[in-house]
Amino acid sequence: MLDLRQSPDVRAVLSKARTIAVLGAHPTQSRPAFYVPDYLFSQGYRILPVNPRFAGRGLALWGQPIRATLAELGEPVHIVDIFRASDSVPDHLQDILAMDPRPGLVWLQQGIRNDAVGQAVKAAGIGFIQDRCTLADHRAMGIGRVGEGP
Repeated sequence: MLDLRQSPDVRAVLSKARTIAVLGAHPTQSRPAFYVPDYLFSQGYRILPVNPRFAGRGLALWGQPIRATLAELGEPVHIVDIFRASDSVPDHLQDILAMDPRPGLVWLQQGIRNDAVGQAVKAAGIGFIQDRCTLADHRAMGIGRVGEGP
């Protein structure tokens, strides 16, 4: 189940996940890097924002300070949800692989693809999804709020 392409696999991951690190989180409400994790937060997920551009400015999103790197999270996450340009994704590979424990899944949002990172992540035993939207999949699959069952 490392290369998740089928809806039942995606549904299972979204149903079991509780904590999502959002790499590229953004405070502007009209941007997908805000409104997608905001929706997930409204559904009961714990959202940990990561964006070096906004870290250290006293800003918080979803009740959490914005961190500069994944290493600053200091806690396990189920999903690393990436909102970065496709060609920027490799810049984060070493940080993802250094996470301890490693996340169960790396998710590249809709329009973001990087097959080389996908291969490296899967080789490390981490699940991988690319070019899909967590908000759209969550809604389409009727998952509901975290902890409330199907």
